[in-house]
Amino acid sequence: MADNIKDKIQTDLQQVKETGSLRTDRIREIVKSAVSQVASEFKEGSSEIRALVKDAVSAVIESLQEKGGELKEEVTASIEGAIEGVNSKRHEAIVKTQTEIKQLQARLDSEEESLQRDVEVILAEVEETGKATSANTKNAIDSAVDAIKDSEEVSLLKKRYAQLQAQLAIVRANLAARYGGRSGEVKDYLDEAKNWYDQARPQAEALATQVEQQRSQLEDKLGEAGTALARKEIQIKHTLRELLLAAADLFKDKEPADQDNQLTKK
Repeated sequence: MADNIKDKIQTDLQQVKETGSLRTDRIREIVKSAVSQVASEFKEGSSEIRALVKDAVSAVIESLQEKGGELKEEVTASIEGAIEGVNSKRHEAIVKTQTEIKQLQARLDSEEESLQRDVEVILAEVEETGKATSANTKNAIDSAVDAIKDSEEVSLLKKRYAQLQAQLAIVRANLAARYGGRSGEVKDYLDEAKNWYDQARPQAEALATQVEQQRSQLEDKLGEAGTALARKEIQIKHTLRELLLAAADLFKDKEPADQDNQLTKK
């Protein structure tokens, strides 16, 4: 096993070196391809899998020793490729599950929208009934209906939910980029994050300056991540990490204190 995978990796590396295109992304792909072809034969987490990763990384180091100098990036690429190769089948299962989750989320959103429309129809009928009552009764009905429509608690919960979903999408983009996700998969997560972020974003005039600046920073980071992904830059992982940190900082509870105090008193 060790000789076979080492021979394959070193042969592929040599061919790429002869063309003058030996970059870290090619090293990663060569190791990933070699490891994934063999890893399926072993049980996940077994000693054979660990030995496989070790042999793959050793093959790269031995092939590039003649290069001399710093090999950190090449070794990092070989480790990432080995991990991606070992987990390729598992990653496919994760992608399938995520697709099913998105389908369920779309179904849930549709049912919630349908429920909301039904509630609005009911409230409209209640308001219509109130027109035939005394002024005091009508005012009481209108006040109750308005309180239900404009519930601050419901609005806050919806925003918090959207914020959480945006952060989760960014986390998944980071994981996909780090552990073998294709560029299209990472882009889907970034698009999902932006969609949830837009849903969570309150009106700008209601925000403090600091919060608005942070929101602007998050938008910039989303744009940078998309651009880096389109160009297939190595920088994408660093940009995604910055995006995750920016989202975590932004989505801290920084709403105007008086609003939260009002909710607490209710």
